[in-house]
Amino acid sequence: QVHLAESGGGSVQAGGSLRLSCTVSGHIVSKACMGWFRQVTGKEREGVATMDSDGTTKYADSVKGRFTISRDRAENILYLQMNNLKPEDTATYYCAADTARGRCWFSTYYINYWGKGTLVTISS
Repeated sequence: QVHLAESGGGSVQAGGSLRLSCTVSGHIVSKACMGWFRQVTGKEREGVATMDSDGTTKYADSVKGRFTISRDRAENILYLQMNNLKPEDTATYYCAADTARGRCWFSTYYINYWGKGTLVTISS
């Protein structure tokens, strides 16, 4: 059984930075598709950044150049460094895993494990 636990959310002003962490039970960080998604109440959950098992990364256009996804294989932690945050980045951020595939499809469809989410609030 895989368990994902996010931390690092909070409230910052626009232009600030936050780093989200996802502690992963089970040694899947370097074997599975791992990613970050976010959701605003009343809207669909959307992909933010993903990392394939080989380390290939993908980003939503809205966060390219500002967010960086990374992993610590030894500690089984997935990170999301978020810089130059904007009010439109406000959302609940979820750590996700697709353990059936090493390559991510940047879609919620194939995700089979989710964390509980961590709230990020950006004020203008």
